[in-house]
Amino acid sequence: MEKSVIGVFTSRDDAEQAVQELRSRGFRQNEISIIARDESGRESGSGGIDTTMGTGEQLGTGVSWGGAIGGLAGLLAGAGALAIPGIGPIVAAGPIAGVLSGAVTGGVAGGLLDWGIPEERGREYEQRLRSGGIIALVKADERRVSQAADIFRGNGARDVETHDVRR
Repeated sequence: MEKSVIGVFTSRDDAEQAVQELRSRGFRQNEISIIARDESGRESGSGGIDTTMGTGEQLGTGVSWGGAIGGLAGLLAGAGALAIPGIGPIVAAGPIAGVLSGAVTGGVAGGLLDWGIPEERGREYEQRLRSGGIIALVKADERRVSQAADIFRGNGARDVETHDVRR
């Protein structure tokens, strides 16, 4: 059975290190998602996460760096900017981006339902996002759930939980 692992980082560097470690341990880019507030005031961005890779162009605007970069920057290559009522502009990367773009009216908590996160817990995670936290999610089979959770915790994530993914 597929499960989701979710955690909240307070530091971009910690989130980036966790994503790099996940990738180095064999987790694929399409299994990892990141959600962060866009505090930049631009239409795309990531609230302190550098999505330009030094090019001056926002990665969420269609510049594709693929998986060759690795880490958080590589994941954010497919990032999209969204406006979520009650939270404001966010950037989402990975599989969660598609879910959130279709669930804007339900906010982040509504989008997390498909990942198996109960609505009440989803609202708590949404509040952490609102407060500047960076939410990381990984979908993994049961054999790899503990490994993903340990990587999150080892890199400073708080509120790390696992949930059964809804079908």
